Amino acid sequence: MMIKFLRSWLMALACAVGLNSYAQDEIQTVAKADILSQYMWRGQEMGATSFQPALGIEWKGFSLVGGANIGISDKTDPKELDITAQYTLGNFRFGLVDYWSDSPNTRYLYYDAHSTSHVFEAFVGYDFGIVDASWQTNFAGQDYQTADGKRAYSSYVELTAPFKLANFQWEAQLAFVPWKSDYYHTTGFAVTNVNLKAIKNIRLTEHFALPVFAQVVANPCSQKTYIVFGLTIE
Repeated sequence: MMIKFLRSWLMALACAVGLNSYAQDEIQTVAKADILSQYMWRGQEMGATSFQPALGIEWKGFSLVGGANIGISDKTDPKELDITAQYTLGNFRFGLVDYWSDSPNTRYLYYDAHSTSHVFEAFVGYDFGIVDASWQTNFAGQDYQTADGKRAYSSYVELTAPFKLANFQWEAQLAFVPWKSDYYHTTGFAVTNVNLKAIKNIRLTEHFALPVFAQVVANPCSQKTYIVFGLTIE
């Protein structure tokens, strides 16, 4: 009975928020939502159980996507809105991200360098097939070293290796911060994210499958480990 109820609820939610992508004049709609047991980001614990909707468009290699985070189990978790502009050419990609949360400043349209809640990031990546590599660097917004108030240019380097095993899609990931960053809570070079993720598509109907995943996340720098469960509706 509970399984039937869950299936009906998920199907209704998918229809209600219009999470099916479609093509119109070669413009693709990106529309999905994740439900996570815990909000982890780049090896950092960002919140408890969370709902993360995303909406955007893709056209000829260009994409513009807005994503949010809303706390479910803990209403005090910061609210977040991120906007990503990306261009993909073959296996190569680059772009910009505007991260915003309601801390330290609750105003969205506020950009004073030392008190804004925005952080602006540039990134570049290349998919080599067996490994996907990317480099991200903050270049504006709230990213300063506490000690001297100078801009930190906090950076994050990530390597992801996808593979298949036992009817699951897996991802092994290793990431590090190359220099001191209060943004990532490091005092110098540090490995901050080692994780293993297993993804399985659970088919609910002939035309609708629900990707679910489990993930083990370890942060050697903070010496903390997490297990995360989630599902994606799209």
